[in-house]
Amino acid sequence: MIIVKLGGSVFSDKKGSPENFRENVVRSIAREIGEFYPDEEFIIVHGGGSFGHHKAEKYGIRKGLIGLSSELLFFRKKGFSLTHHAMLRASMKIVEAFIGEGLPAVSVSSSSIFLMDSNRVVYGDVEPVRKLIETGFIPVLFGDVAVDLAKGVDILSGDQIITYLTKLFKPRKVIFLMDVDGIYDGKPDEGTLLFEISVDEIDGLIKRLKSLSTPDEGDVTGGIVNKLMEAKEIARFSEVWFVNGKVPGRLSGAIRGDGFGTRIRG
Repeated sequence: MIIVKLGGSVFSDKKGSPENFRENVVRSIAREIGEFYPDEEFIIVHGGGSFGHHKAEKYGIRKGLIGLSSELLFFRKKGFSLTHHAMLRASMKIVEAFIGEGLPAVSVSSSSIFLMDSNRVVYGDVEPVRKLIETGFIPVLFGDVAVDLAKGVDILSGDQIITYLTKLFKPRKVIFLMDVDGIYDGKPDEGTLLFEISVDEIDGLIKRLKSLSTPDEGDVTGGIVNKLMEAKEIARFSEVWFVNGKVPGRLSGAIRGDGFGTRIRG
């Protein structure tokens, strides 16, 4: 099994108009997956891109529901619903692109199966996902809003979903598709691309990156630092790759193991 994270910056322009979508890029990714399916099982997890992030930030979903006036409580609940439905629209577009390339993709609503507590996933009913895979489908999950036992609501990142799924399914690879060539030791336009990173090096790299920049603008899930934190946990169970999802062939290379990008050594 391989888990593929389709980053929001790959299938959309996060700084562009709300809900813009790069169908040609997603179809290219689907064709590469089709080269290996059905011999290889896949789970797709996608981010918010230009769909979810705008609304999640506008309505302050990260701040939760505790201690709010009735007016602000309604405002945030409305934002929860609007963010979720924006993500459903993103998932629909991605699934339609996959189906258009002959792949039996099926959307699975993340907010319906995961519970959070203090910003972390604490429960996931993934049996439907398991059965979809056993039946030959490609489940498509996504970063979403979710119920949080401590805060009422929160943002559930696709990266956290992948960490949870990795612990249960033990995929042979987890591949993060980004809009840059991999992980750099600085800003992508200034730093050096790191082709291989050991798990022991991740904490030092995170510290360096935090000192160089603020979290990605418009990204309510923490940007590359969050991805590295999750990758450190994922690498205990699976080989991890970060590659450029906008360049044809990079995903296929990571699946084969001879790809151009960053590999995390466990």
